[in-house]
Amino acid sequence: MTKPQDMRVSYERAELVEDLAGDDPITLFARWFTEATQANLVEPNAMTVATVDRDGRPSARMVLLKHFGPEGFDFYTNAESRKGKELAANPQAALLLWWDVLHRQVRIEGPVSQVPAAEADAYFASRPLGSRIAAWASRQSEVVQDRAQLERQEAEAANRHGTEPARPPFWSGYRVQPLYFEFWQGRRNRLHDRLRYVRDGGVWRRDRLSP
Repeated sequence: MTKPQDMRVSYERAELVEDLAGDDPITLFARWFTEATQANLVEPNAMTVATVDRDGRPSARMVLLKHFGPEGFDFYTNAESRKGKELAANPQAALLLWWDVLHRQVRIEGPVSQVPAAEADAYFASRPLGSRIAAWASRQSEVVQDRAQLERQEAEAANRHGTEPARPPFWSGYRVQPLYFEFWQGRRNRLHDRLRYVRDGGVWRRDRLSP
């Protein structure tokens, strides 16, 4: 078995320089996201969401980015889950997207709020029926006895809600309003490119960070 310390990848695909990056991190993210969707990644919108509980203990998990723009970066989840409870107690989050084929990562940080109810309703209605039923069936982050219990809850939810289930009141979207971006491009010899954008009033301030 190959040991972790013996694993090596040389990052030589691209560079990230100021003239190409521009002054607007949303525009740069949109360009990188388009390139990621064209790179045959399984789920280029997969991202880590990190939250913190009342005692300052962090936790992280993978979710799917469902919308982004100047207003924020959206994902959907059960508000009664661990991350939902932590966001209620401390409405701040950090996001991380990693596109290994491109040797790129993007970090985003900022305050979090729930998306408007109409937007959550519209997105929920667009999901496959099975996913909508599962949202009702799963008491996310709670202990279940076994897989059979989960499947019983799914069957009960399908019987109760039929083919047009409404959005559960405990299920919604969360929007991270970016105040901080970091774009990371892997480079040869681990001398990576790191450009940081920090919101300063109504403008973005850009810096280069040492790798």
